[in-house]
Amino acid sequence: MGYRYNRLWKILIDKEMNKVELRDAAGITSATLAKLGKNQNVSMEVLGRICKVLECDIGDIVEYLNDTKEEHLFE
Repeated sequence: MGYRYNRLWKILIDKEMNKVELRDAAGITSATLAKLGKNQNVSMEVLGRICKVLECDIGDIVEYLNDTKEEHLFE
């Protein structure tokens, strides 16, 4: 199970906003921004702040990735 934030980076490009501007506007740390860049887990609070700044929904910035091993457990 994992998450990918490629949608977030696309929205930033579309809005002509860079990562530092997002960090400052959302009030998140550089460490949290680095976690997003590495597709690591971040808190829902952080994702909510990002959504507020970008005026979008969480599904617009995060993609859930299913682990294929888990899928086989339920077949």
